[in-house]
Amino acid sequence: MELFHHTHPFPPFIPEDATKLIVGTLPPPRFTRGDLKPDDVNFCYGSRDGLLWPVLSRLFQLELKFENTSEAIQQRQDFLKRRKIGICDIVESSMRAKVNASDLGMQEVKLRDMLEILRKNPKIDTLLFTGGNSKNGPEYFFRRYLKKTGTDIRLKIVSNTSPRIHQFILDGRVIKTVSLIAPSGAANISIGSSELYKEIKKKNPEFNTFDFRVLQYKEFF
Repeated sequence: MELFHHTHPFPPFIPEDATKLIVGTLPPPRFTRGDLKPDDVNFCYGSRDGLLWPVLSRLFQLELKFENTSEAIQQRQDFLKRRKIGICDIVESSMRAKVNASDLGMQEVKLRDMLEILRKNPKIDTLLFTGGNSKNGPEYFFRRYLKKTGTDIRLKIVSNTSPRIHQFILDGRVIKTVSLIAPSGAANISIGSSELYKEIKKKNPEFNTFDFRVLQYKEFF
């Protein structure tokens, strides 16, 4: 069976004074192929099905455009520069038997050199994982990456309640990691089983999974 080589189509976007770094895995394969849909944005997390930019747009009242235009890209880049936030997904490439966006479907994964990237951007003190430690999620890959570096750097738990928070020390510098609820529809099941979500939903029946993400992301963005 011929495998699809799923390469990351976007280089890291990191403003010089970035203090936070959004870390995910790979965008859908159509971004690698350049076969975008009219309401995709040709930039990090630009999938029409993704929820990161809709959440941030509501949170910061950005009034973002959701279309395949240079203006939509520029809006997102300008926001990231203003807020000193970078984006650098940890996966450089993978192979796939099925051409879809499933993290579990990634094989022969090649990871970016995250410690080198952090050394080149010394003001970054927080990594915002767009997903947790489930297999092939960003936290999972970061842990695997640290083990492969041969260093003694490890994630130490700070808070074990969702979103899980860890920290590690790089060259004497403390860096925090936050494992956010993934900005994809697939994470709605885990949100629905959250006791906090159930509690809020009981008090406010109109509260939904999108609102829950806005509430969680607000604390860390």
